Amino acid sequence: MTNAPKLALITGASRGLGAALAEALAPTHHIVAVAKTTGALEELDDRIKALGGSATLAPMDITLPAAMATLCRGIHDRWGGLDIWAHTAIHAAPLTPTSHIDSGDMAKSVAANITATATLITYVAPLLGTDGTALFFDDPRAGTKFFGSYGATKAAQIALARSWQAETTKTGPRVVITQPNPMPTASRARFFPGEDRAPLADPRAEAARILANL
Repeated sequence: MTNAPKLALITGASRGLGAALAEALAPTHHIVAVAKTTGALEELDDRIKALGGSATLAPMDITLPAAMATLCRGIHDRWGGLDIWAHTAIHAAPLTPTSHIDSGDMAKSVAANITATATLITYVAPLLGTDGTALFFDDPRAGTKFFGSYGATKAAQIALARSWQAETTKTGPRVVITQPNPMPTASRARFFPGEDRAPLADPRAEAARILANL
């Protein structure tokens, strides 16, 4: 991206690891922060400004292809491309026995975790070009009891990322798949209510560790 600032797209930027990555990248990158929660994005923007950085807030639903197409076209028209894309957005369906999976929760899981990821890869790949980096975050729950819809769709999301990774080894962009340490996120609190959160990793520390290993 000649004569342009470094640019980072964070999908799922409103809280947890996504917000922590946005803050960690803010000193060196302009942040395009995508999430559904406007208030949380505005709070993130305040923290980024306090760090001396800048952000473009995009309160959007990643499951709407037209919205993602508009977002990515806007990135292309304004900046020409991306340096990094961190995809932390996820639908964490409630835990339930597999025989009791709610069809609505399953549909939301498929839409957010699989279909939106596949769609975003097609839109974001041209923006990353050959030199950009895409970051995905594994959470291997497939086959774990009560994690049926989340485990299956999260595994499918990572399978998409692994295929893209294998396809771009020689051509770029660089596709990185990492497994963060357990963090005290809202999703984890729903999965493990009553868990002692004190031993869990701080999202900011995890963001720093992940970026240091790129």
